[in-house]
Amino acid sequence: MSPQDETIALVKRYYEAFNAGDDETMLSLLSENVVHDINQGTRETGKEAFRLFLVKMGHAYRERLEDIVVMVSEDGTRAAAEFVVHGEYRRAEQGLPPASGQPYVLPAGAFFEVPDGAISRVSVHYNLADWIAQVSAADSAEA
Repeated sequence: MSPQDETIALVKRYYEAFNAGDDETMLSLLSENVVHDINQGTRETGKEAFRLFLVKMGHAYRERLEDIVVMVSEDGTRAAAEFVVHGEYRRAEQGLPPASGQPYVLPAGAFFEVPDGAISRVSVHYNLADWIAQVSAADSAEA
């Protein structure tokens, strides 16, 4: 299997684990010092920080990724994924609208570094203003 094919398989396993709610498998695919660039937020480093992020996200959101497309550099060290997030906003986060189970559908993407067969960087990007508009409109419609 080529380095490119190995990275495609790795990123697909990562997203299969995400959709299964299998945090431990996701974490097993990361390097110990993984760098995580949170959308429009901070940069965190390390598996433990990533683990805490997954727990926080699991409490606030229920999400499933669909239409996942993975693209990888020829040498397999860089990857990108595009997908559509189908979610439910379950618990409010500081600085964000109130949560009451509002649904949302949001295009998103991620970039990965994979220098040695493990994911060493995950950078996730989506349109936060679009997400806020969707959950705010859904919340207003329920009122």
